[in-house]
Amino acid sequence: MEVTTLEWAITIAVTVGVLIFDVIVIARDPHEPTLKECAIALSVYIGAAVAFGVWTWSYHGQDYGIEFYAGWLTEYSLSIDNLFVFIILMAALKVPRKYQQEALMVGIVLALIFRGIFIALGYTLIENFSWVFYIFGAFLVYTAVNLVRSHMTHEEEHPEDNAIVKFAQTHLRTGTAYHGLKLWYHENGVRVFSPILIVIIALGFTDILFALDSIPAIFGITQEPYLVFTANVFALMGLRQLYFLLGGLLKKLVYLSFGLAFILAFIGVKLVLHALHENELSFINDGHHVSVPEISSLLSLGVIITTLILTAVASLWRTRNEEADTVDEVMADVDETPGSDWRS
Repeated sequence: MEVTTLEWAITIAVTVGVLIFDVIVIARDPHEPTLKECAIALSVYIGAAVAFGVWTWSYHGQDYGIEFYAGWLTEYSLSIDNLFVFIILMAALKVPRKYQQEALMVGIVLALIFRGIFIALGYTLIENFSWVFYIFGAFLVYTAVNLVRSHMTHEEEHPEDNAIVKFAQTHLRTGTAYHGLKLWYHENGVRVFSPILIVIIALGFTDILFALDSIPAIFGITQEPYLVFTANVFALMGLRQLYFLLGGLLKKLVYLSFGLAFILAFIGVKLVLHALHENELSFINDGHHVSVPEISSLLSLGVIITTLILTAVASLWRTRNEEADTVDEVMADVDETPGSDWRS
C-alpha cells in the first residue's frame, strides 16, 4: 500500500485537531452529555469511519478497503468491551458524572499514544521476524480462552486494585475533592494531589493492557501501518460518547465476551496459518514454507460482522426474556400474598 507523506500528515493533523477540539469543548463546560449530544457526535464519528473506508476502497483498492473495515470493526468491538472496565473504574474511584468526560478524554489520548507506540513496535517486529506471527496468534487464542473462562466463572474486573494504582494511593498525598483535570490543589493549607491523578494512572495502566490485545488483533487483519493506525483512531473516536449513550445497554450485552473471544480466536488462527505460510523456523518443516490455506480479508470481514450481529441479537434476546421472567415472578408473588389484590 503506497501511502504518501501528505496522506500521513493530513491524517495525523485531523486526529490531533479533533482531539484538541474535544479537549477545548470539554474544558469550557464540564458536564454529563445529553443523549442527543452523544447520538449526534457518535453518528458523525461512525459516518466519518464509513466514509474513510469508502475513500480507501476507491483510492487504494478493494482489498485495503475491506482490511480497514475489518480492522475498524474488530477494534471497535474491543473498545466496547473496554467500556465495561471504564464504567467499573469510574464507579470504584467515585468520579463525579460531570467530570467523567474529562477523565475519559485523557484516557482516549493516552490510548492513542500507547497504541501508536505498540503499532510502531509491532510493525518493526513483523518486518524483521516473521515468526512473531506465531506469538501474536498464540497470545490471541490465550486471550480468547481467558475471556470465556472469566465469563463462565463470573470473575469481576477490579482495575482500581492493580499494584500501580494502589502504590499511587498509598504514597501520594491525595485529597478527597475533584476539581476537573486540576492535578493538585491546597486542602487545609496543605498541597495535595487531586484524586483525578489516580484515575489518570488507572486509565493509563488499563490502556496499556488494552493495547496488548488490540494491536496483535489488528495485525492479524492487516499489516499496513496506515490502516492499523486509522482503524485504531476511528475505533477510539466517539468512545467517550458511547460511554454515556450505552452505559445501561452495555450490561445487556451478556454474550459480548463470547463474541469477542470467538473473533480473537479466529484472528489468532489466521495469524498462525499466515506464520506457517511464511515459515522460516528451522524446526518447522525444515525452515520451509508450509502449504496451508490462508484466510482472506473478505472472509475475515464476513466472520466479524456475523459474529457481532449474532452476539448482539442473542444478548438482547436473553436479557429481554430474563426481564420478562422477573416481572412474571413479581406478579406471581403479589397474587399469592394473602389478602392482596393488585388489580383492584
